[in-house]
Amino acid sequence: MKKLIAGMALSGLVALSGGAQAADYAIDKEGQHAFINFKISHLGYSWLYGGFNDFDGSFTWDADKPEDSSVNVVINTASVDSNHAERDKHLRSDDFLSVDEHPQATFKSTGVEMTGENTANVTGDLTLNGVTRPVVLAAEFIGEGQDPWGGYRAGFAGSTTLKLKDFDITKDLGPASQEVELILSVEGIRQ
Repeated sequence: MKKLIAGMALSGLVALSGGAQAADYAIDKEGQHAFINFKISHLGYSWLYGGFNDFDGSFTWDADKPEDSSVNVVINTASVDSNHAERDKHLRSDDFLSVDEHPQATFKSTGVEMTGENTANVTGDLTLNGVTRPVVLAAEFIGEGQDPWGGYRAGFAGSTTLKLKDFDITKDLGPASQEVELILSVEGIRQ
């Protein structure tokens, strides 16, 4: 689940809009308008959901040249929250996220490829549990515009699936629980 950290996945989200100038955005974590969530099968019988409560990041995007867009996200892995204190303690252990040794996960985008009018594949390097691997985030532009406080915002959603073993998470949770899905929703405030 730690892979979720892939919070990073966020990165992909940034590339896809269509009608504004190139700009830098800060992810709105203070207003709680950004989420890095995950889901993983529990024994093949149900879904376990969780998220990371503490992360930060920014993105740059250019509607005219989305391939020049970029995203950077840092996730504090100890902030994992599955709504169960004992499980969260286990997720922070060396069986999963190894938060003492790897307190942060990062995502840095390396490319954006448009797949539709408002969709894109965002490729980037995800570092989780001390392992860096390329991942692809399927991203969707949700919308953009003025907010009620005089600012300008853009929002994206995205997802990716990670194999736990790719990030040296070797705890065997059974055949139905070898992968975790990261689900992101990001709103950025233009700087």
